[in-house]
Amino acid sequence: MSNPQYLTQEGMDALEKRLRQLIEVRRPQIAERLRQSLEEGGDLTENSEYEDAKNEQAFVEGEIVRLETILSSALLIEDTGKRDRVVPGAMVTLVDQASKEVETFHLVGSAEANPREGKISVESPLGKALMGAKVGDKVKYKAPDGEFVFKIKAIQ
Repeated sequence: MSNPQYLTQEGMDALEKRLRQLIEVRRPQIAERLRQSLEEGGDLTENSEYEDAKNEQAFVEGEIVRLETILSSALLIEDTGKRDRVVPGAMVTLVDQASKEVETFHLVGSAEANPREGKISVESPLGKALMGAKVGDKVKYKAPDGEFVFKIKAIQ
């Protein structure tokens, strides 16, 4: 990952907590499962508990590497209060020009994006379209179900 990972303090804390849990809790639990399945003996190719533990170990180790990579390239999004342009960390209120529906989005990095919670990635099509825009600007972006035009109502 060569691009910086934008994270809010809340997002960084959550990823660090998840990483600690994987390293301090899950890793030792899996090691114990592996040790127990080896003590049971028999042919390892027929030991389903051993295979399950090895698969879980591979997943956990991959997740640890992924989280460490994100955290090592993280740029903290600081809350600087009122903004005049859309930047990572901004809360943006938009008006859909077709339906007149009002929506508010929090622009975050891809590691903590969750559209159901109104958190969209700065790397998403909408996030890219919004970056650098000002209140009153109209932004267009293409989604799988068509092109949308929004007017920026507020930036916080």
